[in-house]
Amino acid sequence: MPVEGGSSSGSASAARHPKQKRKAHSLSIRRTNSTEERQPGIQRGDMLEGQDSKLPHALRNNLLDLFGQIEREFENLYIENIELRREIDSLNERLTGDGQTVEGGDPTKGALKTKASHSTSQLSQKLKTTYKASTSKRLYTFQSKIGGPRNFSVATWELWGGDSWIVSSFKATTGSRALCQLLKEYMGHRDGIWDLSVTRTQPVVLGTASADHSALLWSIETGKCLLRYAGHAGSVNSIKFHPTEQMALTASGDQTAHIWRYMVQLPAPQPPPDVSAPCDDDQDSSDREEGEVDGEGPCEVPTVRVATATLKSHQGVVIAADWLVGGRQVVTASWDRAANLYEVETSELVHTLTGHDQELTHCCTHPTQRLVVTSSRDTTFRLWDFRDPSIHSVNVFQGHTDTVTSAVFTVGDNVVSGSDDRTVKVWDLKNMRSPIATIRTDSAVNR
Repeated sequence: MPVEGGSSSGSASAARHPKQKRKAHSLSIRRTNSTEERQPGIQRGDMLEGQDSKLPHALRNNLLDLFGQIEREFENLYIENIELRREIDSLNERLTGDGQTVEGGDPTKGALKTKASHSTSQLSQKLKTTYKASTSKRLYTFQSKIGGPRNFSVATWELWGGDSWIVSSFKATTGSRALCQLLKEYMGHRDGIWDLSVTRTQPVVLGTASADHSALLWSIETGKCLLRYAGHAGSVNSIKFHPTEQMALTASGDQTAHIWRYMVQLPAPQPPPDVSAPCDDDQDSSDREEGEVDGEGPCEVPTVRVATATLKSHQGVVIAADWLVGGRQVVTASWDRAANLYEVETSELVHTLTGHDQELTHCCTHPTQRLVVTSSRDTTFRLWDFRDPSIHSVNVFQGHTDTVTSAVFTVGDNVVSGSDDRTVKVWDLKNMRSPIATIRTDSAVNR
């Protein structure tokens, strides 16, 4: 998670506890089957009888118990592996009619497997390169096609660079086919990337917020860095663009939010690269020099260092910020357990939204109404209603059992919340007593 005035790699290292070194002992222990019936009256320590060991009797019994548990775990994994192999065989039988197999199935379909394996190998190598360094400095986007020829969806996936933003694997449903392809790589940050956003007006550019104290604007088509904002003194935790003007809003670990203007000119589009060619440019980012980047780096692009407006009312890290509909007001969320509402023209603090019991993790505004949703480590998220100037109502939602990492509005009248309790919940704005859908994942949901 972003920290005040520092990089993600530093905070992650500080949070880690040093591993205690343990002295290795050479043991000679007779192997036994975990399912083997032991004779009555034989104690665990007696199994080591007659063997040369200077370990105390109690320690030897404890070790034997631990080895027995490990053996049972492996046995369970072995049984589960057999069941999975049966499911693969069953799936292959159903897919044989379509002329496709999954890995480990019919060897006569080798051409299909070879092609898929080649594509998968390239993607796997990219992912391995990304996670070799403790903090990634790259942002990847992927295209995903799921389903058959007449039923597919195209999505863009991001792999976040900070140690706290590990991407969980997606488990495809039975019968579905998922393929991922690297579309574009944006390289230029010197630390973890916390957030990204796309402009709502022309020219359409991509913005990224990083723990290296900067925000970068990119050409989506060419991947070229167009502009760098370096006005913050701490980690830049979020970036959002004005709905109608060329202005950006960034939140930072320096306890401030900045509003700044930008002017960029998009470069001419380049022909797409041949993704089927071997990836010879897979280079570990840790092997590069600190200032070395692909193409034109941040030092070679225009840099904005002064903000149009600085919002300074928080007493802790400002973790997120967003524009209210119309762009005349902004809302910020902080680790000081409060969210603030500001006037853009005067930078005046209009309202302080309090009520959360712990640090805020995210805030989001409705695209067409004066509604704000804030999420917190107190396992709740709150809906703030500013549609009536004389009444500012708030609703508290307690559907999660752990930190609510984010809550966002959809295009319709829904709110989607993600949590460290490994669930994503969908709520209807018209009736938010209980979620209308719950999606369970295999790891915590970051964004």
